[in-house]
Amino acid sequence: MERKAVVEQIVNWLKNYVSESTTKGFVIGVSGGIDSAVTSTLAAKTGLPTIVVDMPIHQHQDQVNRGESHISWLKRNFPNVRGQKAELSSTFEQLKKALPEPVVSNVLAMANTRARIRMTTLYAIAGSKSYLVVGTGNKIEDFGIGFFTKYGDGGVDLSPIADLTKTQVFELGEELGINDEILSAAPTDGLWGDERTDEQQIGATYPELEWAMHYEENTIQNIALTERQKEVLGIYKSLHSANKHKMIPIPVCRIPTTEKI
Repeated sequence: MERKAVVEQIVNWLKNYVSESTTKGFVIGVSGGIDSAVTSTLAAKTGLPTIVVDMPIHQHQDQVNRGESHISWLKRNFPNVRGQKAELSSTFEQLKKALPEPVVSNVLAMANTRARIRMTTLYAIAGSKSYLVVGTGNKIEDFGIGFFTKYGDGGVDLSPIADLTKTQVFELGEELGINDEILSAAPTDGLWGDERTDEQQIGATYPELEWAMHYEENTIQNIALTERQKEVLGIYKSLHSANKHKMIPIPVCRIPTTEKI
């Protein structure tokens, strides 16, 4: 991958999209991870007004520190960037009080609720400024295994890095000068209040999932797979199937047009 060329392409794409949509800038949630760090830096490089938002919800302090450090770095290097913090732990707790116990005790449902509260926050800020909410999902998450929250971190206006694998996102991170603390951190979705990694949740690394996605897309035949490759392929297929509803347009019941209707 020609890193400089890809950076230039994405930055120009972002600028053109704002121009054509008659909006004024960008809003991006920053988590302390590589995807949001790269995406926010690409937006910052457009020179357009960019708000980067830290939205902790009972967040592990290491993630908070990485996010705050990245925001400070952006502000030092890009005069068009403004940082904003929205402490949402109390909001999350208040919502829990309004929900029945079976919902609150469902760990996955409440983890996804965190992502949806953050999405609502980003759109409130964006709407007040006529800005666009920028997505931070990569190709594996958005189109491979559906590793995102529907109408949470999946609720965005545009996705500048969604055609890049996680490996390529890390390469762009190095090109853009993202700090080593973020580059070396294990990827995590930050929805659990601890440091559990994506790999621990998924059962496979991103390079393994990238291999599986390539294998499936290219229908490779007559290749002897190792036991681990078979396992990873099974994980990929299972998640792709289970999360396919996130990766396709919303189904619409089409009503036939007839003279009787």
